Order: sequence, then C-alpha cells, then structure tokens
Amino acid sequence: MGKCTVGGQAVIEGVLMKNGNKIAIAIRKPNKQITVKRQRIRSLAKKFKLLGLPFVRGPVNLIEMLFLGIKALNYSANESMDEDESKISKSEFAITTIIAIAVAIGIFIILPLYLTKITGAKGVMFNIIDGLIRVCVFLIYITAISFMSDVRRLFEYHGAEHKTVNCYEAGKPLNPANVKKFSTIHRRCGTTFILIVLTISIIVFSLIVTDSFLVKMGSRILLLPVIAGISYELLKLGSKYPKNIILNALITPGLLLQKITTREPDKKQIEVAISAFKAVVKI
Repeated sequence: MGKCTVGGQAVIEGVLMKNGNKIAIAIRKPNKQITVKRQRIRSLAKKFKLLGLPFVRGPVNLIEMLFLGIKALNYSANESMDEDESKISKSEFAITTIIAIAVAIGIFIILPLYLTKITGAKGVMFNIIDGLIRVCVFLIYITAISFMSDVRRLFEYHGAEHKTVNCYEAGKPLNPANVKKFSTIHRRCGTTFILIVLTISIIVFSLIVTDSFLVKMGSRILLLPVIAGISYELLKLGSKYPKNIILNALITPGLLLQKITTREPDKKQIEVAISAFKAVVKI
C-alpha cells in the first residue's frame, strides 16, 4: 500500500491533520492531556466531479480548507481553555472571522492599491508596483506577528506538523525522537502556496489595464479563484517534481519564508502532532 498524502495546519495548542476524507484535531488541554477529535468530511470535488478538475479543484479546496480551518480554530480555542474560562460562542467567532476577513482585504488589497495610486504609475507598471507592494506588505505582516508570543507558539505547532509529515514520508517510525530530526520545512505548505498566489497575481493583474480604482479593486477580488486555481496546480507540480528548476524557482521563496512561519517545536508539541497524524493514518 502506497503512502498517503497528508496535510494539515496548526491550531491553538494543537494540530489538525487531513487525509482524504478524514480529519483529526489533537489538542493539548490545560490538564496536559491530549484530546483527539476525529471527523469524516465529504469534499464537493467528490460529490461533483466537475469541481475536481485541474484549475477548478484549487479554489474549491481553498474554500473548504478555509472553512475547515476556521471551525478547527474555534474548537481548539475552546478546548485549550481552563474549565472556569468562558467559552467562545459560534456567533462571537463568526463576528471575529468576518472582521478578520475585512481587515485582510483592507491590508492586502486596498492598501497596496492606494499606495500604488500615490506613485502615479499607469498601465502595466501600476499593476507590477501594486503586486510588489502587496508582497512587501505580506512579508512585513508575517515578520511582525512572528514576534507575538501566541503566534510564535502557533508557529511551533506548525513546525511540529511539518516534522511529523516529513518523518512519515521518509518512512521512519513516528516517535518524538525520530520526528525531532526532521525539518520544519515542507514543499506543500500553505505559506508556499500564498507566495505563489502573490507571484501569479502580479502576472494576472498586469493584464488588466484600466484607470478605474474600483475596477482594479473588484478585479483583484473576483480573480482570486482563477489565481488560486493556477497556484494550486503549480504547488502540486512543485511537490511532484522537486528537481525541476523552474518550479523550484517559484517554490523556493515560500520555503525560505517557512523559516519564519514555522518554529522548532518541543517534545510535547511533537507528541500532539503525532497523535493527530496517527488518528487519520493507519500505521
């Protein structure tokens, strides 16, 4: 039997792992015990074959993982609290999520557009400068939040997730000692995906030449599924062909950025990641 393709993400005091239609969330509770939640999901791509086609599956997978990730964060936030602390309600988390999305649009779409407008650039040059500013804003944002203690801990769990997957893919037994030896960097990471999206967006948006600020802003939102579809396929190809020079040139910046978005985890964090992994993969 061949190896499974397992992916995941860090959550608050834990790790989510996904293997096909199975997910598992492992959380280190305040009492130091690890709790694991297992769940089966059904992707829209499985339900509707059209949504599983290349360039279509990317945005579908992105949206599904976004909703899955938000729910997992909500669950982990409550599970990681002490019993005497007030739990976060679904409505409170929904409001927080909406605000976060609005802020993200403001920071990563509207702000770069406004700063580019100030430069007086026109035509294709406007779109290139806008794209470069967007990349810079993203890098500054990631670097800034990495100094926050809560985010740093989240990045440590991110590192534990990657180390565990790398250990499994190398065919080594999953235990803290083995997992510890592996890298926190992985080619299929969402960090790499985001940088590919930012790169491809510069190319795609450069084709839209207009003086209308609203059209520029609208196109950057409406074309996100197209850019996500292209980026997803490139990420998969980059993982499948690790020696391809062109694909490596596209993926390497994302691998370098993972040195910020992942941190070296401790043994207890690795134990959580292993628990999540074993819950979705029979070993």
